[in-house]
Amino acid sequence: MRVVCPSFSEISRPTTTTRHQYRKMKRTTGEILDVNELREKDPRTVKNYGIWLRYNSRSGTHNMYREYRDLKLTGAVDQMYSEMAGRHRARPRSIQIIRTGTVADEDVKRVATLQYVKKGLKFPLPHRIVRASDKKHRATFLANRPTTFFH
Repeated sequence: MRVVCPSFSEISRPTTTTRHQYRKMKRTTGEILDVNELREKDPRTVKNYGIWLRYNSRSGTHNMYREYRDLKLTGAVDQMYSEMAGRHRARPRSIQIIRTGTVADEDVKRVATLQYVKKGLKFPLPHRIVRASDKKHRATFLANRPTTFFH
């Protein structure tokens, strides 16, 4: 069984609730054999991640699908926990991650993720400060302001 948690110290609670959902089993009858952190095959490329989750709010239980762009699945899960806390006031103890997976660029559904999938996307660098190429050309105080825009 694969359980996703924000930290190693919180691993026992989700495994207990998930184990009870699969099979009627008390906490004392099962044990955690191994805890492994998920490692990405290529952590240098940005991927789209889809997270299916269930959370308890003040009004009831809700199912949800969320998409995030990140280098690692653990980073996407961290984004999900912080976004759920900000938007829905959901604590990590009330969130259960049902399934996670990578999403291809053409299968992305959410508008927030769609804006980064376009071909030829460029990020302008509007406020660049030219640094001195060598230490001997540096000055602590200058008579003129730096030019931070380029034509």
